[in-house]
Amino acid sequence: MADIESRMEKTVNALKEEYNSIRTGRANASILDRLRVDYYGTPTPINQVGTISIPDARSIVISPFDKSVLGDIEKAIQKAELGLNPGNDGKVIRISIPPLTADRRKELVKQAKTTAENYRTTIRNIRRDGNDDLKKQQKAGEITEDQLKTETDKLQKLTDKYIDEINKVYDSKEKEIME
Repeated sequence: MADIESRMEKTVNALKEEYNSIRTGRANASILDRLRVDYYGTPTPINQVGTISIPDARSIVISPFDKSVLGDIEKAIQKAELGLNPGNDGKVIRISIPPLTADRRKELVKQAKTTAENYRTTIRNIRRDGNDDLKKQQKAGEITEDQLKTETDKLQKLTDKYIDEINKVYDSKEKEIME
């Protein structure tokens, strides 16, 4: 049970991380988390080649530790297809976050809903694996039929708990997108 709960917890955390990369109308440094910059031949996370700051709600400023990677950071942001256009002044990269259109917001909500459903399916698959293990234990005589029923019920309650958590994460992301 502990292993199953841990897998479900990791699934919910993975969803939260994935949602961080979905751009909303507000500046958020986590949209750059998945970006890798070619730093002396090594793909390096953008937050390891410079400091990322949010001076206001609509802009992100990246100050590289080494000014020679300004162009590489700029290319990485453009290749990422986040809908962002970085500006380079020779010292820092400024990214202004354009407001989202109504159509784009609907598209992002649809994308978030699909992602949430994929993670719900993952939770259900973990439950199925747990049920299969319980049935194998019962066949092997390790647990009784009553214990099987009790453990199956516990597993279902655990599944419901984590699916509710996924729904809450989705609802908050939907509100954030539609603001």
